[in-house]
Amino acid sequence: MDIKTRTLLLKHLRKYFLNLKIELNYSSLFELLIFIMLSAKSSDIQVAKVTKKLFLYVSKPSDVLRLGYIKLKNIIQSLGLFNKKSIFIFNTCQILTDLYNEKIPMNRSQLLKLPGIGRKTANLFLNIALKKNFIAVDTHVFRVSNRSGFAIGSSAYQVEKKLLQVVPVKFQSRIHTWFGLHGRYFCKSIHPKCSICIINTWCQYFNNIIK
Repeated sequence: MDIKTRTLLLKHLRKYFLNLKIELNYSSLFELLIFIMLSAKSSDIQVAKVTKKLFLYVSKPSDVLRLGYIKLKNIIQSLGLFNKKSIFIFNTCQILTDLYNEKIPMNRSQLLKLPGIGRKTANLFLNIALKKNFIAVDTHVFRVSNRSGFAIGSSAYQVEKKLLQVVPVKFQSRIHTWFGLHGRYFCKSIHPKCSICIINTWCQYFNNIIK
């Protein structure tokens, strides 16, 4: 896929998803980090309901320690992977309290040392917090990138590197949102909606296999 085609595809996604945004309910960097950590295998609507209750009790890392692991787990138990998430969040809050004076480190290498923080989570957090061009590659972004032929790679890291090379700078801060939404609503892992896909004109999968 050449740069002209990629740009047309991105402009089309931008236009379509202009008014459809992923809502992250947070009022601090700490709440943003917790929201993102809870989002794995859970919808934003589910996470929003849980954090609405959780943030009544906690607004900083030390609050989580005072709340305790058991109460934390009980509050988030409606979410997928809640057992692991409880452990990761509690241990992360312990480190933030002990080593960072309850502040969130604002560079990727430090974030990646925190329990439960992978590259996708770190990139998404920094993208939103710093408004800089970190690209978070989740399963949706990975699938859309490979299926469409936009950025092909065998791992999330390879796709991330490719996207940073081929995506015009002005689109880099938003591409994970557009590809994420597109993967959720159109380019699903099972039974993708290729016939009504808004970018099937440029999609390698649709043109080579479906037609």
